[in-house]
Amino acid sequence: MISPTPADRRRQAMALPPVPDADAAAINRFLDAIWAENGLAQATLAGYRRDLEGYARWRNDRAGGLAGADRAGLFDYLAWRTAQRYSPRSNARLLSALRAFFAWQVRRGERRDDPTALLDPPRLPRSLPKALAESQIEALLATPDVETDTGLRDRAMLELMYACGLRVSELANLPSTAINLRQGVLRVTGKGSRERLVPLGEEAQHWLERYLARARPRLAAGRSLAPLFLEPDGDAPSRQQLWQRVKRYAAAAGIDPARISPHGLRHSFATHLLNHGADLRALQMLLGHSSLSTTQIYTLVAREQLKKLHAKHHPRG
Repeated sequence: MISPTPADRRRQAMALPPVPDADAAAINRFLDAIWAENGLAQATLAGYRRDLEGYARWRNDRAGGLAGADRAGLFDYLAWRTAQRYSPRSNARLLSALRAFFAWQVRRGERRDDPTALLDPPRLPRSLPKALAESQIEALLATPDVETDTGLRDRAMLELMYACGLRVSELANLPSTAINLRQGVLRVTGKGSRERLVPLGEEAQHWLERYLARARPRLAAGRSLAPLFLEPDGDAPSRQQLWQRVKRYAAAAGIDPARISPHGLRHSFATHLLNHGADLRALQMLLGHSSLSTTQIYTLVAREQLKKLHAKHHPRG
């Protein structure tokens, strides 16, 4: 099933009415509450807002808006989204937002029932993370022109993403104080504001030292700036800028665009560590996963790699 593009979604949102005032106020109260209770990441809160506002617009204040939502109405909305070619994964995210919202309303006594209680999430296909080969990683890391300030910055960023298994959002939000070159560690604030310490590795530390000594002072232009990585205007790069940059360097390195994702270097970090004998619990800590089951997906990636090697090289493969 082909999912709607961002442009499709913008056109759909423009065709729907604005969020009713009562629903907008309820959504704001809910987001403030779960941020205070659970410390959810801003990206998660933004996703909840987008999904809840989408449903509120679709209802258009009929039958009491969000407060009057029932199971039949949710079924109708999910059917409409399916007809609009939203993917099962997108609908699963929507259902997660709705479950959290209505459970919060029940806890507060704002409604007696949870209309999502008997709704089953869509069946999701099991997809394995796409990891690059070690030779592809080497080609990618060597692509930036380190004779320029921005190229040296990009080399340091790519090295750090791969060496520490960072999410794109974690890299974009890194402050300069997160680096401890003397101890060779990086302090990362991940999902749910959870902090973890990750070793830098010799190569990443080498390129960071070069960037901090030469490129960053020139990009900062004498200003005292908090972000570790800087754009020429002094701001931190956005997640979108980082993602486009990785794609551009991957194309220059001759890597198939289908093999690249925003988490590409993070997936490669995890898979390569497992291939070289890393312990799964240690990998969980390095990646900042709250549950070991999330980390275990990488054992399937490593197993698939081994099966391919066996098929290619074994006489009876």
